[in-house]
Amino acid sequence: MHYVYILINKLNTKTYTGSTSNISKRLADHNNGKVKSSRTHKPYEILHIETFNTLKEAKQRECFYKTTTGRRKIRDLITYRNA
Repeated sequence: MHYVYILINKLNTKTYTGSTSNISKRLADHNNGKVKSSRTHKPYEILHIETFNTLKEAKQRECFYKTTTGRRKIRDLITYRNA
């Protein structure tokens, strides 16, 4: 299984979108400062996870979340979470 995950920092100011085959290890990597691009905004928690059978499908969905339309969807997830 492969996953697309969206993380949000505790201050609800920064998100990070990625794909992995091991969610718990990847979250630990982010929170331990092992991911350079997210290091300065830790700690993170999981906002959203999607499951895919192939890495290709997961990467395609990850790319979607990095588009303008995908960022709008993430904003909606944050709004729903905080409501």
